[in-house]
Amino acid sequence: MTQEEGYIKFECDWEEKGFTFAKKNFNHINEWRKKLHDLELVGVDEQGVGFGNISLREENTSRFYITGSETGKHTDLTKDHYARVLDYDIDKNWVKCTGKVKASSESLTHAAVYESDPAVQAVIHTHHDRMWKMLKNKLPTTDPEVEFGTPEMAHEIKRLMQQREVRIEKIIVMGGHKEGIITFGRDLDEAGEVLLKYYNVIG
Repeated sequence: MTQEEGYIKFECDWEEKGFTFAKKNFNHINEWRKKLHDLELVGVDEQGVGFGNISLREENTSRFYITGSETGKHTDLTKDHYARVLDYDIDKNWVKCTGKVKASSESLTHAAVYESDPAVQAVIHTHHDRMWKMLKNKLPTTDPEVEFGTPEMAHEIKRLMQQREVRIEKIIVMGGHKEGIITFGRDLDEAGEVLLKYYNVIG
């Protein structure tokens, strides 16, 4: 495992092949992803760098489906734009996945939420500058010194997930990840509606 600037680099053990993705689950996650993309809560920035992702837990397991790396530029996704995370190790910043695309380096942030609460079935990670600035430190917020895509960020998420307020509000602001916001829920609809509640007030 190599390190750079004190952080363990993200390692992805990727098997490039398709997987079974139930039509009902695919359609539902894709509907929400399209809605978020249309609102520019998921997409690419002015430099062409993708941002935001959405995931869905595989029922009664630690595995989950997540939008793949570098898919933000696409308005409409197919099953080939999703990855299935089979295993992970937060401290090693390691993910094992399968799919036609690699899982995002933010997969461990999603994994930290799922690991913290078995009731959570869906996680949304989005970017929105005004919403981030207005909610930062007013809602549960990760340590601003902790950078995204690191084991430390995943541990920050796990720390905050122990707080009653977080379990009730189902939203976390990423203090060290400019514009980053996470919502989650018992299903995709709940995770999405939590996000839209704040977006409709601020956005």
